[in-house]
Amino acid sequence: MTVWTWAWIGWGVYFAVVEGMALFNSKPGDTLSEHAWAWLGYAATGQGDLRSPSGWTRLRRFLLLAGLAWLVVHLLTGGVF
Repeated sequence: MTVWTWAWIGWGVYFAVVEGMALFNSKPGDTLSEHAWAWLGYAATGQGDLRSPSGWTRLRRFLLLAGLAWLVVHLLTGGVF
């Protein structure tokens, strides 16, 4: 295994530890999902906001969707895209 493989494994373990601690302490706003919902302009309950989102919020949501869509296509095609 290369140093890059070990680095990715270390990153995954670090993420699992941080997210695990956040899941088990039951404080609002500590998990990755809760941070993403806040950044994307959703209510803390995860049920969304009834107000119409601003243009900046729509842009953030679109960029996340586009980035994740690209990542899925990139991984499933072996890097063609």
